[in-house]
Amino acid sequence: MSSTFGKNLHISVFGGSHTEAIGVVIDGLPAGETIDQDALLRQMARRAPGRDKSSTPRKESDIPRILCGLLDGVTTGAPLCLIIENTNIRSKDYSDLKIHPRPGHADYTAFVRYGGHNDIRGGGHFSGRLTACLVAAGGIARQILQRRGILIGAHALQIGPVFDRRFDPVSISPEELIRLSETYFALLDPEKESAMRDVIEEARMAQDSIGGIVECAVTGLPAGLGSPMFDGVENVLGAALFGVPAVKGVEFGDGFGVAALHGSENNDPFTYGEDGKVKTLTNHAGGVLGGITTGMPLVFRCAVKPTSSISRAQHTIDLSRGCDDTLSVHGRHDPCIVPRAIPVVEGVAAMALLDMMSGQGLL
Repeated sequence: MSSTFGKNLHISVFGGSHTEAIGVVIDGLPAGETIDQDALLRQMARRAPGRDKSSTPRKESDIPRILCGLLDGVTTGAPLCLIIENTNIRSKDYSDLKIHPRPGHADYTAFVRYGGHNDIRGGGHFSGRLTACLVAAGGIARQILQRRGILIGAHALQIGPVFDRRFDPVSISPEELIRLSETYFALLDPEKESAMRDVIEEARMAQDSIGGIVECAVTGLPAGLGSPMFDGVENVLGAALFGVPAVKGVEFGDGFGVAALHGSENNDPFTYGEDGKVKTLTNHAGGVLGGITTGMPLVFRCAVKPTSSISRAQHTIDLSRGCDDTLSVHGRHDPCIVPRAIPVVEGVAAMALLDMMSGQGLL
């Protein structure tokens, strides 16, 4: 398995949903960076399970324990390793999945790829549980970026048929991003929360699940970050974001919407701002041209699929007998992943951008 990301900031995730612990090693952090552990815990709490009916009832404190790489709250320059204990485990809920792969999950493909030796408990290394490590690593990267004036915030743009409003791609206030980055079930329009929760509850009561879209914005990035052809901002962020379980699509700026535009509509005219810096009047590109940042807000979206594990009966196969069968998944699962995926998307963006900035000497 390949669970390492980054060229300059090497991030390696280990563990499984029902192993003793999960964790992450971050190699390449700059020395001398103060890490606010209370701020890190606040990010972990945004992703932690068991908050309300919109998430799994599995209870995990998700308090990361830093084993090395930090001395008196300051990075030493050595690899930083942290672990998060798994304390609320019910492995018996998954004993049947060795022979009955869950539709929509990686049970079957992992069985084929690893000859049946994969850890099936809770999805093993394929579980969304591992995103706690991404939030932890991203929480550290976020603090280093914020010290350089770079802010990251995301919100639930869509859950089922209910939409929040989009970011203004030209003008995004620091206050708005800070508020989002400190909020569970983050929304630009908080009045949409009730309708979104109703959709989630409807899916839960129907023994089903529902998907959505997370929209993320980054401000403060300097113009000139990224390299063509395969180390562009979209390339690097896309690769990292597709490492998040349940992410099935990533788009930047207007994304697939550009297919309906003329060039005269899609092009972002350049101008000089009052501060003398080059800006664009619009931002259909989402802050990236040729894989390189323009200095405008970086805006992208991630499509998040419905949770694969649902208690409604589904058609599957019996690998032991070689015949078709049915399956009702037992255990504790999110009826909607989107609210808890918001800090994960932010964290992965922070990791990827810190890696890129380190490689170009921008730290």
